[in-house]
Amino acid sequence: MSEALGFVGVGKMGGPMGTRLIESGHRLTVYDIREEAMAPLTARGAGRANSSREVADAADIVFFSLPEPKDVQGEAIGDEGVIAGARAKILVELSTTGPRVIGIVAEALARKGITVVDAPVSGGVAGASKGTLAVMASGADEAMQRVAPLLKIFGKLFIVGEKPGQGQVMKLANNLLSATSLAVTAEAMVMGVKAGLDPKIMIDVINSGTGRNSASETKFPIAILPRRFAYGFATGLMEKDVSLCLDEANALHVPMFIGPAVRSIWQLAKQELGAESDYTEIIRCLERRAGVEVGSAE
Repeated sequence: MSEALGFVGVGKMGGPMGTRLIESGHRLTVYDIREEAMAPLTARGAGRANSSREVADAADIVFFSLPEPKDVQGEAIGDEGVIAGARAKILVELSTTGPRVIGIVAEALARKGITVVDAPVSGGVAGASKGTLAVMASGADEAMQRVAPLLKIFGKLFIVGEKPGQGQVMKLANNLLSATSLAVTAEAMVMGVKAGLDPKIMIDVINSGTGRNSASETKFPIAILPRRFAYGFATGLMEKDVSLCLDEANALHVPMFIGPAVRSIWQLAKQELGAESDYTEIIRCLERRAGVEVGSAE
């Protein structure tokens, strides 16, 4: 009989990942502070819990997909967290917390005999739905062997280390690059349009040349040029990830010169557009100042 699974945080990312577990034949118990987030999964047969503690009472392995480090810490080791549950022995952390928070959580849970597998993911909502995420996992070998087949349901598994926190560092490095490519491509595109270039032709040229990146290949054609701005990741979360990356670089005494500039534009976007705005809307900050619009809804 397969192990019982639990999932805390079944929103934009957690919902599709939880659905994939159910579709793969696994028993699942879910908890989210929003009833509407749980509804699609309970309709598919998932059990409904009222707290992370209840999830940990019902499941052998609990997955987390939560927006902020403080949420992860509270739901893991708070009074009604996984630490208070009676059954769970492994917590798989899929969120982006930074290595220090995951270290605090792992140390506290270890005292209760619960092992943490640090496994942040990249690939967005589309990747979560299709099972094409990049999963960057670190943790003890025995626990990793138990959860590896489950993580492969979400996408391609990369085991990057043997201790919690190493997966977080890998994710922060990835997201710094992602944040940089989107911001700098937006700058280049606004400049080109201001000079009279066609933005669609610009993207075609960039994607055929050395400037090609994840923003030019996917975010501009899908979300920015058609003015949809619905790629599925929040501006506030990207600003958080960049800040966590710079915090870690500072803690490691690693100099960063480009990173602070990237953080500054994401802080501006969060301030002007709101934390909940889609992160592809960052280009609006530049468009306003340049007096142009990149793409059209036609």
